[in-house]
Amino acid sequence: MSNQNKYRILFAGGGTGGHLFPAIAVAQKIREMKPEADILFVGTKSKIEGRVVPQMGFNFRSIWIKGFSRKFNVENLLFPIKLFVSIVQSLLISLKFKPIVSVGSGGYVSGPALWGAHMMGSQIVLLEQNSFPGKTTKLLEKYAKEIHLSFESSLKYFRNTEKCFVTGNPIRVNIKLTDKKIALNQYSLTEVKKTIAILGGSLGARSLNEAVVSSLSELLNNNVQIIWQAGNNYLGEFKKYESENVKVFGFIDDIGSIYSAADLIIARAGATTIAEITNLGLASMLVPSPNVAENHQYYNAKSLSEKNATILLEDKNLSEKFSSEVIRILNDEVILFSLRIESKKLGKSNAAELIAQRVISLAEVN
Repeated sequence: MSNQNKYRILFAGGGTGGHLFPAIAVAQKIREMKPEADILFVGTKSKIEGRVVPQMGFNFRSIWIKGFSRKFNVENLLFPIKLFVSIVQSLLISLKFKPIVSVGSGGYVSGPALWGAHMMGSQIVLLEQNSFPGKTTKLLEKYAKEIHLSFESSLKYFRNTEKCFVTGNPIRVNIKLTDKKIALNQYSLTEVKKTIAILGGSLGARSLNEAVVSSLSELLNNNVQIIWQAGNNYLGEFKKYESENVKVFGFIDDIGSIYSAADLIIARAGATTIAEITNLGLASMLVPSPNVAENHQYYNAKSLSEKNATILLEDKNLSEKFSSEVIRILNDEVILFSLRIESKKLGKSNAAELIAQRVISLAEVN
């Protein structure tokens, strides 16, 4: 077998940035270590992966799967058909691509794609970003050769812990801090004021957006300027608040520039966000989403706040405490400095490299 064929690696995962970006981080590292590797992403065309994966220069194939809604809707009636079609599509993709190792980073799309790869003899590696493992990870556990976790607290949810490694959550190679002044210039903002970045995830967060609106005049009166990622779902509704000191976006691909410009990151407590802020040592206030399975964002954020590495503000307290907490933190350089130091201590900066090395090793023993 030629070297070129040895490293055929399939990635499956998506639906949200939290599931997609760790997979991209590992794929980027593999491409650095083994430029000859043949990498293919499988995902859903209509979700974030359909847009971002080709932008990152990776091959992409889509399947027809859609998640099962917890509330009844007509789409749920189509679920068995979509699942069947996506399994057939996954088998055909793997039959043609013949992956040696397949990496799943969560989201419903990784289920059929990895099952199809497994049926074609591929080794399976799973990435679990959250403290509480997702349904797809649990379903695929028995097929996996290795499971890479972000949190020690996840171990208790797995039957076979010998497969599990607390490696950390991989972040993309292009997320780095740059000169603050240059980053602020990118957003036409000044060094004279304190800058907050509002990050509600790739889809946005209504309660976070509404807290910004209700606090806007108070924040601006306190010399605060804002980079606001409102989410693609909400851009139309909140773009009208844009001004000289408030920059509103749907989604910002160049997240490194936001991290470089901001004195304080205010975000949901998704695992990818947590991995990025700890790797870079950023001051943050985390507002866990109450709408996620098993309340995992709360436990993600709690693991940081217990070590004084973030300020945890619960969603139910947003409207009454948001502006006062933000102003309190921004006005206290000791708090900001301490948050950065404690956050940096928790960063696992080599997670992508370690997982990439494991994937390459598994490809080489085949």
